[in-house]
Amino acid sequence: MGRGVFTLEALEADVLIEISPVVVLGEQERILLDQTLLHHYIFEWGDDRKACCVALGYVSIYNHSFESNCEYEMDFESQMIRVKTVRAVAAGEELFINYNGDWND
Repeated sequence: MGRGVFTLEALEADVLIEISPVVVLGEQERILLDQTLLHHYIFEWGDDRKACCVALGYVSIYNHSFESNCEYEMDFESQMIRVKTVRAVAAGEELFINYNGDWND
């Protein structure tokens, strides 16, 4: 079975689920990471998206959906990623983010 993030209780829309600190890696380190299994767990980082980051919370194990129930926001200055719900979520439901950008894109 794969990894994923699930809620134990029902959540309303616009609930902050997680604030995850990140470790930022430069462009050269990203080139190396892209050749490893960690490629699947990193996020592009910075306005030019040449760097990457590793999230230290659960952020790296949220699964992808084009109809996600959560969205993430990158805070480059604070080096954090925030995850919040975009709709009501039932207890036991898996939490998804859209890997391709906006939650509803």
